[in-house]
Amino acid sequence: MKKQRIKPFRPIYPSPAGLVTSITGDGRPNIITLGEIFNISIASPVIVGIAIRKGRYSHELISATREYVVNLPTAGMAKIVDLCGSVSGRRVDKFAKFGLTPVEADEVSPPLIAECPVNIECRVIGIQEIGDHDLFLGKAVAVHIAEEALDEHGRVIVDRLDPLCYVHSAYWSLGARIGPHGFAGN
Repeated sequence: MKKQRIKPFRPIYPSPAGLVTSITGDGRPNIITLGEIFNISIASPVIVGIAIRKGRYSHELISATREYVVNLPTAGMAKIVDLCGSVSGRRVDKFAKFGLTPVEADEVSPPLIAECPVNIECRVIGIQEIGDHDLFLGKAVAVHIAEEALDEHGRVIVDRLDPLCYVHSAYWSLGARIGPHGFAGN
């Protein structure tokens, strides 16, 4: 396979396209669309990272409250996800404008988004300035998943989540399952 060198820009793909909720000190919720959402530590503890540019309203809110919720939308929500990323929460109530439903979280102040099948409540344990974004390290303190996305043993059925991905500045859905971890054998 012949290769061509290109300028680095979002070289790791796909990443989830997510709606991250935050909240003002007086309780007004906000939503930011992010393609910079990733697992940092997967078990002990579970750390979910998000990266936000300084100057963004959500950066200000999360820095102040040290809490956020990662809401993972379906591919069917791509238009709403894109629209949420096109206006600032400083001027617009994105829940009202885009018909999303805030749901009280169990452990943090920012709300969950009811329409998203996965919601991860996070408390900030660290913030690092890295390049043109700041990295927020959030300890997952609660995870919610739509019941219809679980089998009878509580395992996730990915097809029912219909994940929305972000690749090279575009929204994508996932393809077919190839096999479980370890399916190739030794």
